[in-house]
Amino acid sequence: MGELYHECGVAAVFHALDEPVSRLAPIPGDVNSVARLVPRMLLDMQNRGQLAAGMASFRPDRQSLIRTHKELGTVAEAFRLNHRNEFEAIMRGADGPAAIGHVRYATCGGDDRYNAQPFERDHGRKAKWFAFAFNGQLANYNELKEELLSKGDYHLKRDTDTEIIMHSLAYELQNEDHQPDWVGVFGRLADRFDGAYNIVLLTAHGELVVARDPYGFRPLCIAEHGPLFGAASESVPLANLGFKNIRSLDPGCLVVASREGVRVERYAPSPRQAHCFFEWIYFANVASTLDDRSVYLSRSELGKELARLEDVPLDAETIVVPVPDTAKAAADAMSFALKIPSVEGLMRNRYVGRTFIEGTADRAAKARLKYTPLPEVLKGKRVLLVEDSIVRSTTMRALVHEIRDRGGAREIHLRVACPPIIAPCYYGIDMSSRDELFATRFIDLPDGGVSEEAQQRMARELGADSLRYLPVDAIARSVTMSPDRLCRACITGRYPTQTGEDLYQIEASSCPPDSASGGRAYERERERVALT
Repeated sequence: MGELYHECGVAAVFHALDEPVSRLAPIPGDVNSVARLVPRMLLDMQNRGQLAAGMASFRPDRQSLIRTHKELGTVAEAFRLNHRNEFEAIMRGADGPAAIGHVRYATCGGDDRYNAQPFERDHGRKAKWFAFAFNGQLANYNELKEELLSKGDYHLKRDTDTEIIMHSLAYELQNEDHQPDWVGVFGRLADRFDGAYNIVLLTAHGELVVARDPYGFRPLCIAEHGPLFGAASESVPLANLGFKNIRSLDPGCLVVASREGVRVERYAPSPRQAHCFFEWIYFANVASTLDDRSVYLSRSELGKELARLEDVPLDAETIVVPVPDTAKAAADAMSFALKIPSVEGLMRNRYVGRTFIEGTADRAAKARLKYTPLPEVLKGKRVLLVEDSIVRSTTMRALVHEIRDRGGAREIHLRVACPPIIAPCYYGIDMSSRDELFATRFIDLPDGGVSEEAQQRMARELGADSLRYLPVDAIARSVTMSPDRLCRACITGRYPTQTGEDLYQIEASSCPPDSASGGRAYERERERVALT
């Protein structure tokens, strides 16, 4: 889609020092080489962030018990994967029997190495020396920031919730002994944190802790193979290492891996689950299975839902064209149901570097760099253009223009495998302002939805012949999950946590979007907190 970005992905591996080396194929014979699995896992989650990548490892026989390596760029850039000698030099310093990793796209904090993860907190006592990585976003960040500063003698160097989590962890560990009560630590944090947070944490004692927030906003998968334990934001990194019996960690639970073994414990109740539906329709690797639901099958069901609603004439000149790559499963299922061909009339250039694209300010120019329409496929056709979602619409405008102008399509009918996005996300997706969203200007239904008439006005603005979104209730059917277990705030305006509701009320208030705060609810809340 080119308009929407995830916040990040996390990974972790742990091998018991006293056990024989595992026989999973990718693992070398030395137990201290287990950490080098992390860059491999992060490669499988590159879809979750391309701004920065990093890892931290534990090794008991080196002076620096925890060592952190992180750089801006893709995983290949950060770990120099295309330069074997440089990669080996990095791994000689970062190898060990336990490690955590992170890929990042910033929804909070600056786009520089300083904010890349993992974060490491040095301390003279090993129980208080730790590194951690975080996937999600704390909705009550400003409240937590003020609370921390009010304790006295605290100073924050970064404007990011990751630093808040680091200091909060350190604060909770101050009265713990050399074997921290992790259930107690994360239980107390759960009482204060509002939002999405998956955390992987490594201590200088060699303990690995993996925790999923009580709502389960973001996916977190775990697996074991003999003495080897692995965790990742998606199932694919674990499956590609050869793990079997991969499962999702229950919301409100944590895993502690140490020399004593691996144990799963509940640290907080989970009376309400709120899995982000966007994981299935857009963010996750199509080969992943999250909370027992296949991403591929979910996207296929979305396509079937689109097919049931289709009403344009279907003849030999009608084709289905997906916007690469996340809309392909939906488009294929739609075309199969309608008995018309699904063709790749829009090709994605996978060899245009991230930095080269990001250096282009104009989104239309970015679209021309990323996508090439094929006139041999499109010319004179009635095109059902399938997209996974429309957020800000600027890339879609460019694509419609390119398909009609360069591709020669006779008609373009936009079919969106998602309902209209009408509300911001405060849990880690890069759409934090109502004013950014294309659909909000067209809301004309009492429940906050967009009528068919409004969708046609939207089509004209985008340069298309027609536009159709899926209804809200199609999401739960496609994911095969009860609506009350999904977070659908961005398509309903109803949030699963109190801070989310409060921020949305601020967002929808009469405060003008061109105020000094920039119009984002986080910033307005910061101004409000500062004045109280």
